[in-house]
Order: sequence, then C-alpha cells, then structure tokens
Amino acid sequence: MTDNLGTQYKQQLEEKTRRVRELLQPFYDLDIDRYASDPIHYRMRAEFRMWHDGADTYHIMFDKLNKEQYRVDQLPAASKVINRAMTLMIDAFKGNEILRKKLFQVDYLSTLTNELLISLVYHKALDEKWEAEVNKLKNSLPNDINVKFIGRSKKQKVILDQDFVIELLPINEKPYRFMQVENSFTQPNAKVNCKMIEWAIQQVGQDPRDLLELYCGAGNFSVPLAQCFNRVLATEISKTSVAAAQYNIETNNIDNLTIVRLSSEEFCEAMDGIREFRRLKDIDLKVYDFSTVLVDPPRAGLDGKTIEMIQQFDNIIYISCNPLTLADNLQQLSTTHKIKRSALFDQFPFTEHIESGVYLEKR
Repeated sequence: MTDNLGTQYKQQLEEKTRRVRELLQPFYDLDIDRYASDPIHYRMRAEFRMWHDGADTYHIMFDKLNKEQYRVDQLPAASKVINRAMTLMIDAFKGNEILRKKLFQVDYLSTLTNELLISLVYHKALDEKWEAEVNKLKNSLPNDINVKFIGRSKKQKVILDQDFVIELLPINEKPYRFMQVENSFTQPNAKVNCKMIEWAIQQVGQDPRDLLELYCGAGNFSVPLAQCFNRVLATEISKTSVAAAQYNIETNNIDNLTIVRLSSEEFCEAMDGIREFRRLKDIDLKVYDFSTVLVDPPRAGLDGKTIEMIQQFDNIIYISCNPLTLADNLQQLSTTHKIKRSALFDQFPFTEHIESGVYLEKR
C-alpha cells in the first residue's frame, strides 16, 4: 500500500466513524470499536457486464453518477485471484465465438483459499458445444488456480462442476468451513467478516441460555456463535441459504443449532401464536430459553412487528448495512434497551457504504 493510498483510506475511515458516531449520538456516547479493511483486494466477489467491440470482448462497469460504461481490465477492490482470472478470461474469449457470442455478464466468487467460481451469463441457449469449449478452457488454465464454471441463460443453468465454493474463515484462530452458493448472499469482505463475527462472540461471552438469530443466511453468525450458547435457533427465508446452512452445520460438527425456513415476520407470528407453520412442526418453541437475539436485516432495517418481538429479549445484537435505518430502529429499541457497545466494520473501503453493529442490554 502506497503512503498516499494509506492516507486516503485513513481519512475515509475517520469520516465514516464520524457519521456513525453522529447517528448513534442520541443513544450512545462511548467509544466505537473500529475494524479497518485492507484497502485493496478485499472483495471476494465481483460482477461485470461484458462488452463486445469487433473482435474484442472485455469487462465493463457503470459510473454511478452519469451511468456511462467504462472498461475494467483490473479491479483493485477485488481479490487477487479474481483479478488474475479476469485476464485469463479475456484471453480465452479472444477469437472464440462459442464462448463470447451473446455473452452478457461474468460473475466471480472467490475465497480466502483462492477457490474460484465463474458464472458465464448468456443471451442464448447453451448446448454441448458450449460445454465442451468451457471444459477445454478449464483444462488449459494454470494448475495452481482452482476454477469451477457455471453457465446461465434464460431458464437454463448448466453446472459443470458445482455451483458453490467452500470458504474457510479463521474465527479466533479456529477455522470454520462455509458453503457459499453462487447467486446467493455472502459477506463480500471475508477478513472484515471474521472481525465482525469475533466482535459478536466477544459481546455475548459464554451464555448458559439460548440464542435466536433472524436473517441468518447460510449461518455466517449462528454457526460460530453456537459455541457460546446452550442452543441456537436461526431463521432464513431463502431455500438456497437454508440448504447451505444445513451443510455448514454438519461440516463444522455443530450439534446445538437448528435452522428453520421462515421470514422474520412469520417467526413473529409463530412466537405470538397467531399462525402455525408446518416448517415448525418438529420444533417446540416453548423449550427454548432465549436470552439473546441477533439480527442482520437488509438495508430497509427491521419492521415494527419484529422490533416489538425482539424487545422481549434481554440482549440484542444488531448488525446493520445501513446506519440510517439502524438509527431509525433505535428510536424504538432504545425505549427498552441501552447500547452497551457499538462497532464500525469497514467492509467497503473507498465507498459510502457502512457496516455497523450495536450490542444492547435491557434496561
């Protein structure tokens, strides 16, 4: 990292910290735990549109302000293995009409162990000739790069190897294996994600009671947090993420974590006895002794019913990708709970995006 880049990043991180402190000021006036990112090569995934100009095919992105496209040969924010693959793919497309014809988009999903999944998205049907050409490409790639391919077009998904990668996250020096499926949500900055999980573990310590997690995804938090609680119940609406979470539970030998496919709104109805769900037929909610709830909602934040439900818990861990909706939700949460600790997790250096977290205890 150059001195100039380091100075720019430090200034940017200070500005983000100021913004979080300002938004939390009505509820919290202590220090904010701050977790910086590597300023480059921090993104584990990247998506590009593809542009065809005569015999040339290359990656493009769009300017946020004027929406104009621009060519991208390398993306400093993306992992090193993605940048390497970008060059290899452009070389592969040159003069290869089977691979490049009607190629619309290329998505890359990588891991800290340099495993890579490449999704090729087309505006044409994919046939045996295309599969043969992709297999030929894979066999021609350097042996030290572990690449798998998927082809997509309208109503068609061709899985040549597998549609996932296995990420290995070191959490407090203990490795956890996570299946990450293409085209589903994963935390983009793996190293900062580890710090985020470790921060949550630090807040809860060892609790003899139970944890509820809403919006659990593939178990990013609930799998490593299971060590801290007697039992964990986690909910997620995406079928793909629930299936990945089940794999992650098994591969990490977790025996006290149950995943159920419900939205947060549905779980609130189940907790209040408003509705019964077949997906809960083997789960007796009455046996759980919840002390803590963890929520990691989308940018819109929590709905009113969910806020009312989690206010029943002694402790709340709220991970937010939008500090504005976090501050809005805290208006209601602060009537029953007090923030004991807050944090800034800089998952997106040199962007306006802010990931933050608060740990609240009942008043």
